[in-house]
Amino acid sequence: MSRGSGSTFLKRQKEAARQQKQRDKLERKKQRKLDKENGIESPDLVAGEELGLEEQSENENASGPLPGAADDGV
Repeated sequence: MSRGSGSTFLKRQKEAARQQKQRDKLERKKQRKLDKENGIESPDLVAGEELGLEEQSENENASGPLPGAADDGV
């Protein structure tokens, strides 16, 4: 019985997902270029940028020590 086939399958799935992301990214890039040429501003891009900034600020706040978690040295 082959034990390594599961990891090979997972690698293939991961690679397929990576390639799909690249295709999607290229398609979005082409669409932005067309929109820019036509003078259309994409509302999705503006909303995505705002969400990215909010997530980053939340992560920065979460990186500190938890309130009430004192180091007792025990």
